[in-house]
Amino acid sequence: MSDLLLTVEQCADRLKLHPKTVLRFIHEGRLKAVKVGRGYRIAEAEIGKILGEAAAPTVPVRGPRATTIVDAEGVPPELAQKIARVLPAVRMGREGQGEPMNIDVVHDPARAQLKIVLTGSPSEAAPLLGLIAELLKG
Repeated sequence: MSDLLLTVEQCADRLKLHPKTVLRFIHEGRLKAVKVGRGYRIAEAEIGKILGEAAAPTVPVRGPRATTIVDAEGVPPELAQKIARVLPAVRMGREGQGEPMNIDVVHDPARAQLKIVLTGSPSEAAPLLGLIAELLKG
C-alpha cells in the first residue's frame, strides 16, 4: 500500500459509499483520518483495511542456522551430567543476544556415549563447541 492521502469524496468513491457514511466511519473511529483544514484526508492503506485487503505479511528475516552434532565416546555419567547442566546455563546467560539456540544432551550410560545437538546461528554455536571440547578434555 502507498502513503497516498485521499479526500472523503475520493475515499467514498473507492469504497462505493456515500461521503456522509465515510464521515460517520471517521467519527466512529472505524476509519482513521487526519483533519486537514476543514476536511479529512484518509490514507489509502486505511481504505484497504475497510475493503478487507490483507496487508502484506511481514516475514522475519533470520540469519543462517546450523545444526551440529557432537558424538563423544567414553564419557562417564558424572561428566555427562556436568555438561548437561553447564550448556543450558551458558545459553540462558546469552538469551536476548541473537537468535535462540537449542541444545539437546543425551547420554547412554551403558555405552558411555554422549550426543550433543546444537541448533542455532553458527556464530553462537562456535563458542559452545569450544566449551564442549574443553569440558570433554577434563
